[in-house]
Amino acid sequence: SYTPEKYPTAGLDENYCRNPDGDESGPWCYTTDPATRFDYCNIPECEGQVTHTGEGECMHCNGEDYHGEVSRTESGLECQRWDAQEPHMHGFTPKHFPEKDLKMNYCRNPDGELRPWCFTTSPTKRWEYCNIPRCTTHLPVSGLVSQCLSGKGEDYRGRIAITESGNACQHWNMQFPHRHGWIPDRYPCKGLEENYCRNPDGEKRPWCYTMNSSLRWEYCMIPRCGGTEQGIAGISNVPVQVPLTEECYQGKGQNYRGTTSTTASGKKCQAWNSMFPHRHEKTPDRFPEA
Repeated sequence: SYTPEKYPTAGLDENYCRNPDGDESGPWCYTTDPATRFDYCNIPECEGQVTHTGEGECMHCNGEDYHGEVSRTESGLECQRWDAQEPHMHGFTPKHFPEKDLKMNYCRNPDGELRPWCFTTSPTKRWEYCNIPRCTTHLPVSGLVSQCLSGKGEDYRGRIAITESGNACQHWNMQFPHRHGWIPDRYPCKGLEENYCRNPDGEKRPWCYTMNSSLRWEYCMIPRCGGTEQGIAGISNVPVQVPLTEECYQGKGQNYRGTTSTTASGKKCQAWNSMFPHRHEKTPDRFPEA
């Protein structure tokens, strides 16, 4: 019954999120999913209303540094404690991830998601994002940017845009030839400019999607900081590290035996012999030929 004619002052233009009924949880809309009648929208509160919370209650980038105490999801569900396994079993325990500040039931981003989230106390909703406002001050840049490879190269911001076997890199803001989830607008602090090699997901070293339609992604050869022992000079004998013949599949891929272990959206794969964070029956013991 919420039509623009009946509520001319509620701003019901197009399909924009609005709050015509004064709902305490904020703006919402009916959704185009037949199974979900309506849902709340992720609109941050205006600065004036959240200044009292200070820097701890807002997030920079994707909220991987967020240490605030918000403990409800964006639709108002209470978060499950990180050290609990009810109602949802999971592997993100404070013991397994001591550096991720998984305190109480506070929203956190331990796995490089778009923004902080939590498991919920609702048995029917495993997890959901939290509505954390963005900080108005910029993250201080203190030597975070590197033109050479140190560690895994997560801070590499150089301009190499070719893989170790010589394939040109695909632009991060393009979805061709490979569709992917590493969109620059979604990850503002990962340095996803142009088609430069980057390491947004904690891989072994910087990589990129390639312009070769039969090779989805590949590592790049970045010279190490403070030494040439692993520098560009070694590029000719690098491809032996990557069995490229295995990095494609035929048919349904049942015979694929390559070493890719990251999903299309950048998630790390769970080991087949592990039951965390997901319990399953596809174990090496049960499927020895697979």
